[in-house]
Amino acid sequence: MRQGEIWVNKHLAGILTEDEEGYHFTYSEDYLESSNAISVSLTLPLQKEAFHADFLFPFFDGLIPEGWLLDIAQKNWKLHPRDRMGLLLATCKDCIGNISVLEK
Repeated sequence: MRQGEIWVNKHLAGILTEDEEGYHFTYSEDYLESSNAISVSLTLPLQKEAFHADFLFPFFDGLIPEGWLLDIAQKNWKLHPRDRMGLLLATCKDCIGNISVLEK
């Protein structure tokens, strides 16, 4: 099982988990109760219930670099291109925009 903390505007928004059943994303209760909470994406609206998917959620997959930058990441961290969670955790600590993913 691997987990990543999902940060929005430097606030912990929730936890992304990969396990034998697939992928799960759950917003933190503190974040949901915050007056300035915004959804991570339009496809992951604010809610208490966890989101589930067989594959990495498209929003998170879209944060992973492409092209030559992906090649460098794969070589530096020795990650397989199909290890999307590994690539997300390794390369998305400081993404463009307001989202950060930190390995838990």
